[in-house]
Amino acid sequence: MHLNVLKNTVLLSVFIMISFGCRAMSFTSHLNLKHIVLKNDSTIIVGANRTETYLPLLEGKKIGIVANQTSVIFRSGGQYTHLVDSLLQLDVNITKVFSPEHGFRGTADAGEVVKDGIDTKTKLPIVSLYGSNKKPTTEQLKNTDLLIFDIQDVGARFYTYISTLHYVMEACAEQNIPILILDRPNPNGRYIDGPILEMEHKSFVGMHPIPIVHGMTIGEYAQMINGQKWLNNGIQCEVTVINMEHYSHDKLYYLPIKPSPNLPNDQSINLYPSLCFFEGTNVNAGRGTDTQFQVYGSPFLKNQPYSYTPKPNAGAKHPKHEGKLCYGVDLTEEKQLQQINLAYIMKAYQATENKAEFFNSFFTKLAGSKKLQKQIEGNLSVTEIKQSWKTGLDAYKKMCKPYLLYL
Repeated sequence: MHLNVLKNTVLLSVFIMISFGCRAMSFTSHLNLKHIVLKNDSTIIVGANRTETYLPLLEGKKIGIVANQTSVIFRSGGQYTHLVDSLLQLDVNITKVFSPEHGFRGTADAGEVVKDGIDTKTKLPIVSLYGSNKKPTTEQLKNTDLLIFDIQDVGARFYTYISTLHYVMEACAEQNIPILILDRPNPNGRYIDGPILEMEHKSFVGMHPIPIVHGMTIGEYAQMINGQKWLNNGIQCEVTVINMEHYSHDKLYYLPIKPSPNLPNDQSINLYPSLCFFEGTNVNAGRGTDTQFQVYGSPFLKNQPYSYTPKPNAGAKHPKHEGKLCYGVDLTEEKQLQQINLAYIMKAYQATENKAEFFNSFFTKLAGSKKLQKQIEGNLSVTEIKQSWKTGLDAYKKMCKPYLLYL
């Protein structure tokens, strides 16, 4: 295969405009994609769109891709094509696709085991990196010269795409396979907040000693994994990041494609770092509704201003409190947060009938320590709890600074 950069960049543009215009909305038909794209700073160019920069790096190589429904190349008018489809059209030798939690097309429930298979559209083999096989094996990476990682993250420690990144980097480092990361904005990248994970509570929803809202892009985070030697035995992976153009952390960025089934819009993505704590309690965080991570409620909360009944839907086959009337709070009109709001979970705890049954063991994994549960149970104020995070956050900000690619 010979890649002529200019020729293929032009070909890619023509391919995007002609071949996929009628199918570009297939992943997000419920969204006004054009409106969302136009809300963003039009000068931001994501890594995947910088084809002239990375096509030469693929020449003559067997390529594996870690991707899902967010791995797209954007074009004008709010349209897009999937990265895999685009590269195949250019005769790039893609041999295999690796998929994270929720699968390659992004339809599986949170925590649902995603099986290996064949993509019906491209006929490429798909290897699931969720369930028992979180780290690519030697056999799965066989005949791979370079691995592309292109997934939209939301900037929260317990959102598992950065855990997948860790295991992919570790496997590639062990087998001397370089990784090419196509960087994308962090929609929660304007602030850093939350308790630092204590490594004794390490899990797939928290693998590194970082705060809940880490403030980094995937490309920046990969550099930190390498630089801090968090991979097994301190090994390092050969990583090349295709930076974005005209992006900075203080810019608002709205996701044109929902990153997972239960984060359907910008409001849910913004509230997610604050409401995900409820996943470790007996309170439903909107799963089984059309307002996931924008409402919360439980049959055990009384005297609340809002009620709803969770029902099975896409992304929540068996939601918490399925079929039961839940009392809680509607946050769909809440103003955008620039910090973790602890008031939601603290008020819910105070309003619950049986406080001994409010928390479960998963809460410690989400919080990254046992301290937060004890602080809430001990009726500490928000100010007191956040003050206890300050030393760790200050140290983290110093640690991550050398790895930042954007202001």
